[in-house]
Amino acid sequence: MGHVSVMPLKRQARQWKLLDLVSGLMFLAVVMFLMFVFTPLGNSLAASGRQALVGSMSDPKQRDRMIKMVEAGQPLEACPLDSADHIPCEDPRRSSQFSRERNFYRERHCPPPDQKLLCLIPRPTFYKIPVPWPQSLYKIWHGNVPHNKIADRKGHQGWMKEEGPYFIFPGGGTMFPDGAVQYIQKLKQYMPIGDGRIRTALDVGCGVASFGGYLLNENVLTMSFAPRDSHKSQIQFALERGIPAFIAMLGTRRLSFPARSFDLAHCSRCLIPFTAYNGSYFIEMDRLLRPGGYFVISGPPVLWLKQEKEWADLQDFARMLCYELVTVDGNTAIWKKPSNDSCSALLRGPAPDLCDEHDDLDVAWYVPLRDCIGRLPSVKGGIAVDAIPKWPERLNEPPPRGSRTKNFEDIFKADTRRWGRRVSYYKKTLNLKLGSSTVRNIMDMNAGFGGFAAAIISDPVWVMNVVPAYRSNTLGVIYDRGLIGVYHDWCEAFSTYPRTYDFIHVVGIGSLIRDVSRGGNRCSFVDVMIEMDRILRPEGTVVVRDIPMVIEKVAKIASAIHWSTEIHNTEPESNGKEKLLVASKQFWPLQSSSS
Repeated sequence: MGHVSVMPLKRQARQWKLLDLVSGLMFLAVVMFLMFVFTPLGNSLAASGRQALVGSMSDPKQRDRMIKMVEAGQPLEACPLDSADHIPCEDPRRSSQFSRERNFYRERHCPPPDQKLLCLIPRPTFYKIPVPWPQSLYKIWHGNVPHNKIADRKGHQGWMKEEGPYFIFPGGGTMFPDGAVQYIQKLKQYMPIGDGRIRTALDVGCGVASFGGYLLNENVLTMSFAPRDSHKSQIQFALERGIPAFIAMLGTRRLSFPARSFDLAHCSRCLIPFTAYNGSYFIEMDRLLRPGGYFVISGPPVLWLKQEKEWADLQDFARMLCYELVTVDGNTAIWKKPSNDSCSALLRGPAPDLCDEHDDLDVAWYVPLRDCIGRLPSVKGGIAVDAIPKWPERLNEPPPRGSRTKNFEDIFKADTRRWGRRVSYYKKTLNLKLGSSTVRNIMDMNAGFGGFAAAIISDPVWVMNVVPAYRSNTLGVIYDRGLIGVYHDWCEAFSTYPRTYDFIHVVGIGSLIRDVSRGGNRCSFVDVMIEMDRILRPEGTVVVRDIPMVIEKVAKIASAIHWSTEIHNTEPESNGKEKLLVASKQFWPLQSSSS
């Protein structure tokens, strides 16, 4: 009896331990699943895994061997499918390691050289060729940007909504839920929108960029920006719609534009504390605004409940800088910047100091924000909103800020004529798709004076004119012409999502990586072309203009990244020392797994 009674007790104890273990594992699995899906930990873990997959070439020698293979034409593989939205310099895993003070972690933080991409970013599973302009202003394919967060959170404010296979954009915003058109009409009562005086605008914290999109009807070209934050993919939506935009954060550094670039600066519920940190955010807007330009804030703290002190501080700071308060209409305030340096308030009281005369206000690549006010430069001709030629006359007028360059007027006019000939050759002889419905977003990687963009101004396109950060500064001239662009170093990734440009143009690609002071190259052609592939849409076009030796190198790498290529002579009027490579990105098959 004793033996028989003991064995069942032992078996029951063993069964209980086994069930307990199984139940515990199942409970742990459920908890981990919920944490992964519904908490930031999931985003962090996903980003961690993605980073390990796309940046695993940590051995420098192995990486060098891989680059040499790609330079020889060895095909490059695709990155994992879950890296379809990867932005190297705005990667959540890397960003999370930095301080949250003044949103520093949301600014650019690029990977070290040994962690740069050595694979090709894939498209989303259900990606289609984008809806053409102007229909894309109102709707895009859901499968191209398959993220519903903004539609779910902001749909009731007119931002966007899902409808069948599309995302629909009614044109609204948090401060203009009835639509950007009505909102712009309200602003037109107080400032000269539509008569050519206001041409370039900056939209701070732009959402899906409906404000900039509808300003195009007024011949106002808006640079819209926002960080990669909790409103996931807002800049990706803007670019998919065909609206100029890029990723940026107003945190600790200057924005990557020259001084006096914009005729209008706009903030619609951007929630930036403009008077904090000694007013450095307001001062940055002042640096970027052209004399006589307009500064618009809609939303907090303008006549906002429980923000009376912030509103009073904002008015006081604007008054110290001699900004004229044009109007307060509801929760919208409009100021006008003074047109000259005669602001006596700067010389007394608590107002910010004048910057040192050696502080170049045009330098803005990784430059910390200042809390001093810049002086206006001494240049021939007017640079204020009411003095510079109106649009479109300003496009082909030699800009005043180029006057300090010897023979600038002759150089500028010759450059304008040269690009007119080149674009004609591109269209008529090379049969490039410029001017067709398949091309909307264009990037010029080495823009010079913006001659290429000026030559295609009548086409239904916009051009992101990029001026290399460490080369001669011509970006101010581009803005004076009524065009837009940014500084950038092409040894780093650009601040945009994958698949955001239809057409990429570059003159002198070799010069973008050359180390002028030390000789040699600062990075490889492979690095630059993988980045070009990342931001180029499937079936997009690339035109590279350079000397034959460089074109030969580029052609081999183009084969490795699955571009189809043709090499052409340049136009008859050129000196014949250059060649043209015309490439098309293939709609290559997706890999079958994410590993």
